[in-house]
Amino acid sequence: MGAMAGPAVRWAGALVALGLGAVWWWAVLRLVLSGDAGVLEGAVAAGGWGLSLLPVHCVPKDSVSKGPVLKTLVAEDSVPDDEARDH
Repeated sequence: MGAMAGPAVRWAGALVALGLGAVWWWAVLRLVLSGDAGVLEGAVAAGGWGLSLLPVHCVPKDSVSKGPVLKTLVAEDSVPDDEARDH
């Protein structure tokens, strides 16, 4: 696979996420606006809401403090080492 596999995978992921978001909104709107919404719509809406509660942004503290992003955002001299933090 060449260099085009990366962008293709990203586009496919974005399209899948967009499709799942559209299905979730369809279910929520049917529950709110329609009198004949059923178990399927309720399950889709509850499942999507439950997924939104997952803390996917959480990472272990060590990987954040030593990651390349933090080093580019904060100068290394301004971050105290482990011994200086303990005292």
